[in-house]
Amino acid sequence: MGELGIIADGGVLTKGKKISHVGASRSLEREALRTNAEAIDCRGRVAMPGFVDSHTHLIFSDSRVNDYELRLQGKTYQEIAQSGGGIQSSARRVQKASPTKLQNQAEAFLTQFAAHGTTTIEVKSGYGLEIDEELKTLRVILSLQKATKLELVPTLMALHAPPDSFAGRRAEYVEEVANRLVPAAAREGLAEFIDCFCDREAFSVADCRRVLERGKQFGMIPRTHAEQLARTGAAHLGIELEAASADHLDMLNGADIRALSSSNVIATLLPGANFHLGLRTFPPARRLIEHGAAVALATDFNPGTSPTLNMQFILSLACTQMRMTPAEAVTAATINGACALRRGKCIGSIEAEKQADLIVMDVDDYREIPYYFAMNHCVMTVKRGRSIYARPLAHRRDREVMHIEE
Repeated sequence: MGELGIIADGGVLTKGKKISHVGASRSLEREALRTNAEAIDCRGRVAMPGFVDSHTHLIFSDSRVNDYELRLQGKTYQEIAQSGGGIQSSARRVQKASPTKLQNQAEAFLTQFAAHGTTTIEVKSGYGLEIDEELKTLRVILSLQKATKLELVPTLMALHAPPDSFAGRRAEYVEEVANRLVPAAAREGLAEFIDCFCDREAFSVADCRRVLERGKQFGMIPRTHAEQLARTGAAHLGIELEAASADHLDMLNGADIRALSSSNVIATLLPGANFHLGLRTFPPARRLIEHGAAVALATDFNPGTSPTLNMQFILSLACTQMRMTPAEAVTAATINGACALRRGKCIGSIEAEKQADLIVMDVDDYREIPYYFAMNHCVMTVKRGRSIYARPLAHRRDREVMHIEE
């Protein structure tokens, strides 16, 4: 994870949606001339793969700023929920919102994702809770896939919290999800992955096994919200079910870390949630990396616990709070995130025949991305070989960017 393969004075030649050549700029000049390629001069800046955000809850209606203020006043998760906040408040708002409203809000956020250098985004359902509302949410994601230039990866967040209509009937809700929601989503081809929130305040390992196995029967790839608030055994469940990723992982013990390190499950860490909740502890990134686990980073963009879509800030948190090196953080936010979405062979690194998903950062050294924290360094975002975002800059000596025209 610490080896980025940096090419000083390097160049990338793209053709159509893909990268055709990578190497020293001078070595590509003849081929660039032969193909009449358009030049983009990025001298003095860093070109790198687009960020792959492998864990988001993009589809919601309105913020939970009231919860935020209550938390700052010392209220607990349970007290906020009892006062009408929490996941149930987001569910009520999604249930009242039209698909058009949900899509319009999400599109505005997607514009900001692109402006901050993210080119691929996993998008979960999970705030509908009721069967029909979850299907509504998944259909909004499908509509967004057709409308946006970014790449969206749909996940059915099958177990997030029981809806009000199933209060006190958790087991019945699990069966309703397994027998109605999962088959319905599969029939319409609405989800590539299936996820469950397995934790102290959520669903048990047995609940999640039931639903994730059901999803596998219908061709969905499992992933898990694991060991965030308490150690439940959800990481081992992910390994057992050959999940693409196990996410959060704050409460891992040594046996969990060793098991993840010897598996193909990507350990996806979400430090934005820890930061926003004001926690003093963060996921054990160093121990995971030192044991050889594949670690990814993601924003966990959601209205309750991590309202940020800036992957650059996530890199800063990873370095400062979890003691990852800048190189490890970049790897975690690009190629390892791609592997968490089972797309490592087509995105996440700058290699010939991969998708031309590139960003240009206005820094002299990639380490300055996390160093200058909470800033947006991205000046250009290229998705599948086309510029989808470009920010004009005041010229500085030895620096010039020629923007692609769409």
